[in-house]
Amino acid sequence: MSETPKFEVIDRRKMKAEEEKESGVATPAEKPAAAEPAGPAPGPRLVVNESRQDAGEPKSAAGEPDDELPPGPSAEESRRQKAAYDASAQRIDDLIRAQNPALGPQPPMSFESLVQQFYLSAMLQMGAGTQEGQRPRVDIVGARATIDLLGVLAEKTKGNLTPTEDRILQSVLFELHMAFLELSSMVTVQNVPPPPPK
Repeated sequence: MSETPKFEVIDRRKMKAEEEKESGVATPAEKPAAAEPAGPAPGPRLVVNESRQDAGEPKSAAGEPDDELPPGPSAEESRRQKAAYDASAQRIDDLIRAQNPALGPQPPMSFESLVQQFYLSAMLQMGAGTQEGQRPRVDIVGARATIDLLGVLAEKTKGNLTPTEDRILQSVLFELHMAFLELSSMVTVQNVPPPPPK
């Protein structure tokens, strides 16, 4: 019989907070707003988060920017990042064409491409594309999440799509809903015991 070593887990966060209180180091909630440290303190420190209601600040309403989010990139940062991204994507395209000269340029991304990606993801999650004779691997929860994301996209783009884009989106949503209904009915038909009553 072999003895397995025993491990003892010590939560040092509590000790660090107590040390900071004893040494007089103010926690973030106790620091005055004007007192900024000259440099970062050596070593890790415990950060105590308080809920916004405890701090007396009103919670931000839906749709309003949250004060806790970092600021977005500036226009110049976005421009530089986009230029670097485009150059990197062009290098990848050049490498692909060098390996396969018959391959033409990739088509530009469009709304239809986005809808097609969601459609393919959901269908694969529901077991489509399984090799003949193999058992399909189904991720019903992931498929539902993907279909729901496509529904969010349909809701948020309502009134901003061309008639063709709207028809494609609604057709894909209809097909995915029907495939999900068929799959979920097969899952519930099997001998799965119902959950115990509460």
